[in-house]
Order: sequence, then C-alpha cells, then structure tokens
Amino acid sequence: MTNFQIGAQMYSVRNHCQNADEMLLTMKALKAMGYNTCQLSGQNRAIPAEQLKDMLDESGLTCACTHIGFQEMEEDLDKVIRFHKTLGCEYPGIGGLPGEYRTSPEGFVEFAKKASPIAEKLLDNGLHFIYHNHAFEFTRFEKVGKTGLELLFENASPALQFELDVFWVQMGGANPLEWIEKVRGRMDVVHFKEMNGSMENRGVIAPIGKGNINWTAIMNACDDIGVKYAMIEQDNAVEQGSLDCMLYSLTTLKKLGGRF
Repeated sequence: MTNFQIGAQMYSVRNHCQNADEMLLTMKALKAMGYNTCQLSGQNRAIPAEQLKDMLDESGLTCACTHIGFQEMEEDLDKVIRFHKTLGCEYPGIGGLPGEYRTSPEGFVEFAKKASPIAEKLLDNGLHFIYHNHAFEFTRFEKVGKTGLELLFENASPALQFELDVFWVQMGGANPLEWIEKVRGRMDVVHFKEMNGSMENRGVIAPIGKGNINWTAIMNACDDIGVKYAMIEQDNAVEQGSLDCMLYSLTTLKKLGGRF
C-alpha cells in the first residue's frame, strides 16, 4: 500500500458543487465511495471558511490542499493564511500560472521572484505554497535553452513546492518519472490524471485505468520521493458523469495498492 494518501480534487465534481447544500451532499458521496481527503477547487468561493470546515467535518473528509487565485495571495496573504488555518489545510496552491507570465523566459523568472516571498511567508506560518503545472511550461525558450518549468524551479525559493500533474507533464512532451525525481524534496502533493491517447493526437483526459499512464511506476516514484498526497483530477468528468468517474478512478488505484 502507498505511503501517500489519495484524495479527490473537487474541481472534478464542480457540477455538483453549485451551492453549499449540493456541495455537502457531494462530499458525503465521495466519503461513501472511500475518499477521506480532498482538494478544494472550483467550489463556490462565497462559502465562508468556517462553513466549509463544518461541511468537511459533517461529511468526514479533510481538506489536504486548495487551488486559489495568485491575485488573492498577492492582495491579502494574511486572509489566505487565516482561511487555510480554519480549514486545517496545509497546502494552499494555484491551479495555473497567470497569463501575463507565460510567454517569455523573463515572465517565468518574474513570477518566481514574486511567488518566492509569498511561499516563504506561508512556510513561516506552517503552510506550503504548491504550484500546479499544465503543458505550456514544457515549451523550450530557445534564447535561454530552458523550459518554463525549469526556469521556475531554478529561480524560485525552495519554499515554493510543485504539484506536478502527470497528465500535463506527459502532454507537454516530458517524462513524468524524470520530473518526479527532479522535484524531490519540493513536492508533497501530486495530481493523478489519466491520458487516453498521445501528445500527437491530443490525448484526452479519462478516468484512471482507461488510459496509458503507467500508474504503478508513478505511484512507486511518488512514494520514493516522499509525496504525502495524490489528488485525482479529471477536468472533463463533468461531461462523462463526474461521480461515476471518480469512483472508477478510486477503484483502479485501490487495486494497485493506493491508500485512501
């Protein structure tokens, strides 16, 4: 059985989280499937932290990590800290790099410099800033001979952690196993997402077990570097029956020795 715990990324079931009552029912449904922890992302942001904590407690789930906007961190980091402390959540993160930093190596370096003091203050408060990638970070900038994610890794404070999404790493043309090793010591949370197809034919996201990612190798690599949480995310699950998809993925990973 894995040392790390596998949870549900709530963005996958966002169609069932349109209001607090609906979201609570969804949390209870995930708990009934066998999930014990989750990532809050894509939920109704108007729900106060205290109410979210009550909902988590009632459902029996914990919140391991979040995705929020980088702008929120820049504008009121103390509020972000209070929010996560209320939830008992150690890993605030962002789901994607803001667009203005994506198109040049200078942009990635600028973001690294802006994110670093935020990550350091979060760490001083017992929290860890996690960065979630997509495929564009693996585009190589010819004038520096490096990819965006390499630039971010090299220029950001070690306090900034990475939340590698194995689908997007593979979609970007990189090797997920190599990147898992590269971020050793800087990744406590990983995203598990299945690819059905290939980079060349625009591989699509699928329930885990209905694609071609080598999950046994991925899970072993994550255990080896000390990952604490793996969040199942299926961006397109809404179109395929999101709760059914989350159950299928859970069932697959349990058979492979995943700990929930």
